[in-house]
Formats: sequence, structure tokens, C-alpha cells
Amino acid sequence: MSFRREAHVPLGGPDGGDGGRGGDVVLICDDSLRDLQFFRRTAHFRAVKGGNGEGGLRHGANGGDLEIRVPPGTIAELEDGTRHDLVAPGQRAMVARGGGGARGNKHFANATRQAPRFAERGLPGDEGWIELHLKLLADVGLVGLPNAGKSSLLARITAARPKIAGYPFTTLTPVLGTIESDDRQLVIADIPGLIEGASDGAGLGHDFLAHVERTRLLVHVLDLAPIDGSEPVENHATIEHELAAHDPRLAALPRILALSKRDLVTPEVAEEAMAFWRERLGDDVPILLTSSATGEGLDELRRALLQFVPLTPPVELPDTEGLAEHRVFRPAADRGFKVEQLEDGRFRVIGRGVDRLVMRYDVENEEAMAFLERRLKSIGVIRALEEAGFEAGDDVLIGGVEFELDPT
Repeated sequence: MSFRREAHVPLGGPDGGDGGRGGDVVLICDDSLRDLQFFRRTAHFRAVKGGNGEGGLRHGANGGDLEIRVPPGTIAELEDGTRHDLVAPGQRAMVARGGGGARGNKHFANATRQAPRFAERGLPGDEGWIELHLKLLADVGLVGLPNAGKSSLLARITAARPKIAGYPFTTLTPVLGTIESDDRQLVIADIPGLIEGASDGAGLGHDFLAHVERTRLLVHVLDLAPIDGSEPVENHATIEHELAAHDPRLAALPRILALSKRDLVTPEVAEEAMAFWRERLGDDVPILLTSSATGEGLDELRRALLQFVPLTPPVELPDTEGLAEHRVFRPAADRGFKVEQLEDGRFRVIGRGVDRLVMRYDVENEEAMAFLERRLKSIGVIRALEEAGFEAGDDVLIGGVEFELDPT
């Protein structure tokens, strides 16, 4: 509330500026993220509040929005039941609305009220807890025969802790881990050991192969010294055949060949294997010698994954056709109000809209109360009170504020 008072300006009038609205809290789907670990360290977020209005019709600045980045596949559930399903990069979901800005006394001047001595109050923004769920999709799939060393490899390059033992089929369900750099994260899936005939359903073939359908790159882990005496060339061909038979798209995915268990063979054997596979696969497939026991080649593997995994998923990903870009599930809102008479003769009006209306005005200010009573009459609250037995001068409770209401 402000009035212009200057020399030689006898009729300055009200000049209170408006207050700015508070900032919103917005979730943004960011394809460079892969997990929700950030929210284990930070749980509370607050957008910037709006600026106060000032005299001279100076309006307060609107508060800045707070943008929180989450990985694709995140589902945000609000306390009121609203659910936001973020599935594609760049999508935005407002999960907390900033408080409404208030009007200065200049807005309430008219022919009969030329010097209003009241202004509105700003409204508080939304506040509450949000529950985040993530349907994690892997960027990289580790494939290979049972006991090829995939679980050991995953445990060394990520924080995942898969079961590791010296017998085949140690891993019975896919295990996920993440690696990250300064600007992106990757999810790596240890796919349980495939066997010959997996594409036809042998073992749990279809269940296992389904986990690599949406990966962007495959790391074929090939044992340099198989404990069963099998030939690495035949083992490699078996896995590649099963992948192609399950889905031709998998045959076209980028590959990295990780020759595992380097510590179990001599340097000469390792170099001969590198030369053989380079000649067999060509320059399009990076080949790395790795050892989970000694850590050899693991740093190179991390760098290769960050380098060769595409930043965006292939357009032909299955099961995404017709998928809504951003789905919001919101329960129906109740915008009305109801009146009830309390045992001690007071009346209570219940409704979100009237609660917010009363919050805007100072009930100790007579001009503000007169204006509020007219607003309550215009939206039908006074009529509803009278139908419930209200008489002028009775106490009314709205939004936790009790006051004497005399609309006459």
C-alpha cells in the first residue's frame, strides 16, 4: 500500500505496485542422467520467491523457476494423487506451483474508492513431498556365455554388487550398475549367461534377451581361457547368432569386444588373440584386453563406453510407437465450497477457493474486510451462509481465520 506524495502534486493518489509470483518447481527429463542417486544426497528443493511490490507503481519481480533434472523413465507421484510420467528427453512437468502474486492498492481505486488503504497479500506456493520412481533402461548390455566374467567386470567398473562365483549361471537375473562422467551417466546391465538356442527359448533365453532390446551398445565379454576347454571363436559365434536370431536390430548395434581374464594367459597368447580378433572383426569393433582381477583394461573400457554409446536412442526402438510424450494423471479437482454450522453457533466455510481468497486480505483492516465481504457475496458464499441460518454479525471461520461477518 503506497500513495504518491510529492510537492506540487496535490492529488497524487495510490501508487502501490504489484508483488511478483513465486517460482514453480519443474521436473525436466534429461537423457544424460540414468539414476536417482542425486536425491539420496539432496531431498529439499525450493524455488525463488517473488519480489515485493513498492511505491511508484514498481512491481516486484517474478520468482525464478527451479528446474530439477531427472532421467527418462521417471514417474513423479504427488501427495494429491497426481502422477507425471516422463518418458522422453526435454519433457517438463510442474510438480509445485509458485504462490500467486498480489495486487497493490492502485488496483482497487475507483470512482467511489479513490484512496484505498489496503492491498492484497501474496499466496504461499505449493509445498509437499514428491515420490520418485524410475523404470531404469540400460544403455549398455554385457553379453556372453555363462562364466565369461561379466559379473566380475560389472563389479569392477561400477558400484554394483552382483553375485560372483566359480560356476556357470551364477547370475539368474539382470544386474544394473552405472558409470558417470562430468556430463553424463550410463546404465550397464549384466545379462545372465546366454546359451545356444536362447533365441528359441532355451533356458530363460527370451527373458534374458529382452533386456538387451533397448540397449544402445553391446559389450561382448569373451573368455580367453574357458574352463570347459571350448574354443573362443565358437563361443563368440554362438552368442552373435542368438542375438541376431532374436532381433535383427541387435545384430546392427555397436559392439565392443572385451577379451576377459587376461591374467590367466601369457602375454604372448594375449597379443595373438588381439591380432586374431582385429583381423576377424575389422576396425569397426574396438577390442580390449581386460582383467577383473588385476584391473587391466578397465579404465580403457570405461572411456570406450562413454565414447561409443550414442547420446540419443535409435529411432526404431520397439514398443515406443504411439507412446505419449508426457502423461499426467490428475484426480478431479473440487472447486466448490460448503457451509456447515458448528455446535457453538459459529459457521464454517470449507473450500480451497474461499480459503485462498481470505488469505489475501487483512481481516483487521476495515476497508479490506468490506471488499472481502463483497467478493464473498458475489461468489455466493453469503447466500449459502444465510440458507444455513447465518445472521449478520455471526462469527465465520474460513481457512483457519475467524472473523465477524456483517454483509449489511
